[in-house]
Amino acid sequence: MASGKPNKLAFLSMPAPASYVAGLGRGASGFTTRSDIGPAREGPSAETIAEAQARRGEEPDVDPEQFQDPDNEYGLFAGTTYEADDEEADKIYELVDKNMDARRRARRCVPLVSFLVCNRSTVLHLSLLRVCVSREAREDEELAKHRAERPKIQQQFADLKRGLSSVTDEEWENIPEVGNLTRKKRKRDERSFVVPDSVIIGDRTQGEYENALDAQQQTNGGFETPAENGMLTNLVEMGQARDKILSLKLDQVSGTSTSSGLATSVDPKGYLTSLDSVVLKTDAEIGDIKRARMLFDSLVKSNPKHAPGWIAAARLEEHAGRMVAARKLIKAGCDQCPKSDDVWLEAARLHNNDDAKVILANAVPHVGQSVRIWLAAADLEHDVKAKRRVLRKSLEHIPNSVRLWKETVNLEASAADARTLLSRAVEVIPLSVELWLALARLETPDKAKAVLNKARKAIPTSHEIWIAAGRLLEQQAYATEKPDEQRNKELEVVDKTIEAGVGQLKKHQVLLTREQWLKEAERCESEGSPRTCEAIIKATIAMEVEEEDRLETWLSDAETAEAKGNVGTARAILAYALRVFPDRRTLWRRAADLERTHGTRDSLSSILERAVYHCPQAEVLWLMWAKEKWIAGDVPAAREVLEKAFVANPESEQIWLAAVKLEAENGELGVARELLVRARTVADTQRIWMKSAVFERQQGQISTALETLSTALKKYPKFAKLYMIQGQIHQSQKNYPAARAAFAAGIKACPKDVTLWILASRLEEADGKSIKARALLDKARLANPASDALWAEAVGVEERSGGAAQAKTVLARGTNSYRSNHDFPIWLMDDCLGSGTTTGLQDCPTSGLLWSMAVWAEPRPGRKSRSTDALKKSNNDPLVICTVARLFWAERKIEKARQWFERAVTGNADLGDIWAWWLKFERQHGTPVSVIRVA
Repeated sequence: MASGKPNKLAFLSMPAPASYVAGLGRGASGFTTRSDIGPAREGPSAETIAEAQARRGEEPDVDPEQFQDPDNEYGLFAGTTYEADDEEADKIYELVDKNMDARRRARRCVPLVSFLVCNRSTVLHLSLLRVCVSREAREDEELAKHRAERPKIQQQFADLKRGLSSVTDEEWENIPEVGNLTRKKRKRDERSFVVPDSVIIGDRTQGEYENALDAQQQTNGGFETPAENGMLTNLVEMGQARDKILSLKLDQVSGTSTSSGLATSVDPKGYLTSLDSVVLKTDAEIGDIKRARMLFDSLVKSNPKHAPGWIAAARLEEHAGRMVAARKLIKAGCDQCPKSDDVWLEAARLHNNDDAKVILANAVPHVGQSVRIWLAAADLEHDVKAKRRVLRKSLEHIPNSVRLWKETVNLEASAADARTLLSRAVEVIPLSVELWLALARLETPDKAKAVLNKARKAIPTSHEIWIAAGRLLEQQAYATEKPDEQRNKELEVVDKTIEAGVGQLKKHQVLLTREQWLKEAERCESEGSPRTCEAIIKATIAMEVEEEDRLETWLSDAETAEAKGNVGTARAILAYALRVFPDRRTLWRRAADLERTHGTRDSLSSILERAVYHCPQAEVLWLMWAKEKWIAGDVPAAREVLEKAFVANPESEQIWLAAVKLEAENGELGVARELLVRARTVADTQRIWMKSAVFERQQGQISTALETLSTALKKYPKFAKLYMIQGQIHQSQKNYPAARAAFAAGIKACPKDVTLWILASRLEEADGKSIKARALLDKARLANPASDALWAEAVGVEERSGGAAQAKTVLARGTNSYRSNHDFPIWLMDDCLGSGTTTGLQDCPTSGLLWSMAVWAEPRPGRKSRSTDALKKSNNDPLVICTVARLFWAERKIEKARQWFERAVTGNADLGDIWAWWLKFERQHGTPVSVIRVA
């Protein structure tokens, strides 16, 4: 104070203003402690807080809902009338707003105000007010000037809008239309027609899209594509938007660039192709490329003579899309590694066609002996003459390249030029088998022989030349029409040639294995030289085979060749084996089966004729030959075959019965009866007597059949079928006592024959004596304890007698299913069966027949689970598998049923029931081809 200057810190000793609250300016509020209880003072009032906020420049919180438009009020005062009190209140609010606006103008000079508060100077306060007023006036003046220069459209037409209040209705109606004032030629009014409803509906649905699939789309594999927000995607609009964006991009690229002033024309197709070629790389890929670039850079710098490093570095840059860098790298690689043809080829690949030609031309001085370089140079040429010129130039540098000679010969248009080139080639490269064989193929037959002889002398270790010679001789033998004798002589030369070739190869220590020779034979057959194939088999099939293993080995080789489809090879192997083992019936049958499957009737007849000549005692071969003649429709020839068979086998039961069948099938019943009489005299077997009785029964000669059976039973009392036929004849005549006596005699003579017991039981059942039928079956099970057929017949008796529950009980005893599935007490079952009766589990626990019946005895829902148990306990019995197939058939699962039928037949192809069910299935659900295959 002594110096006359005001003290800035004097306000600290001044008393606090009225209603001052410490810390309120920085947001603190008063609080009360325990010591303040009693004379504790109250907190600041709302007015005090508002005044403090005003001093700090903060605006009080205003509720936006408290100043509602009176015309649009809602809530408590909604719908009230605007009265004089309301108008007075609005005026008061306007005055308050003006005062607040004045206060806001003053706040625009906040820095000066804060400075004034700090200094508490009246002069500064007046200066502040003066500055604020002048600034506000200047702003108002500038705003008025701006509004005068650029008035709003609303202000420009304000007077006109006010003048519209004086326009009358008549003047308003006479205002002309805007369209009438244009100078464009108006279109004449055209006639209008009623639009059909179909057009309207079609136009309405044109922009719509389906949000559901119809039945046809669902069956054809349609699908829905719901979006995440539940909306359906309009794929049509998406496609249109995509096309529009692509069109805009093409227009932008193909338009004129305003920045550079250059016009760029782009082919849309080429642009699309370039878009496809653009590869977008992720950050990870870019990082990998950078690291790989560093590695390759270090590699080529540390070892610049390493060609693969340059190639890898160039391919990395190519992958990264930097073709210029890749070409620079590969050029450096060519400079560093000029002796590597890989580098030159990579450089040619990275450049265009013309540049690649130059690169390969530069490579020739360095790697002129590289065949790949010359072939790549020839591939770059599109003209045949240019290619031929390049290849001939390459032969000057590399005359001993077989590949270059072959490529050059392939480009020759005429056979004469090719022949000339090959003649020169074999002179330059005499050890090339391919060139010799190619030259032989182009020469005439006579010259080809000379060529092959030269080749054989030049390359005595080549088996291909000997095989080619054999094929050439075979082609000459079939080239023209010749007598069979002459052709056979020429074909014998083929055998001699191959045999001589094998001998010469052995002399020169060239030992091919049997497998290699067999492959060569198969190749000759596939290329149309069956006689050469046969000659190779004759000369080599006995190699490396022990004498005792020859038959099995050759049969195995024939089966393998037939499985591959090489029928000629298999036929040649069997022919050679038959020459070595002419008396083996199995070989002749195998050869006959091969001819029946892949040959003709003449070839089959020839094989069988040779077979019966070498094996006259083989009844099967005679019967096969006679049957083939009969099937071919030549019945007299079949009779002749059987007559010859009688001479070779006078006591053969099968031949006599085959002759009887042949005569009976062709209507010669008298001859058949005479043959049976002679057969009973000559052969005199039980089967012939049985067939005689059956023949007389079929012809209606019942008395003769019974007499024949009586005579036969005296000779063969242990033959059960004679008792069966006798009992069935009496049963068909309703002579139940005689039939019962016949079956009883048969059971006494043959107690182990299950069929006799079953026929006797059915006889009693037919006579209405079901109890006696059950008793017979019980006795039969005692005599044959492990027979599932007897258990099945017992179940059938119960079913036919009307006792379904009893039938299920018997079936459960047969399969022991009550013990496993129905919790039937074991002690009670033992009491019911008796101590001497065995249970089904002991008799036939794995019977497929009984388990199949058990499956069908179950209700429909339980059959599937029961079939699973049946498969497990019967060890996949074919009858159970057939039952499963029938279950799939019932459920209309056609393919699965067919597969299970095939499995059942594979398990046991001799069960006729399976074939019958499968045939019925194919007739119902299969094709004619599948029916024929099963039948």
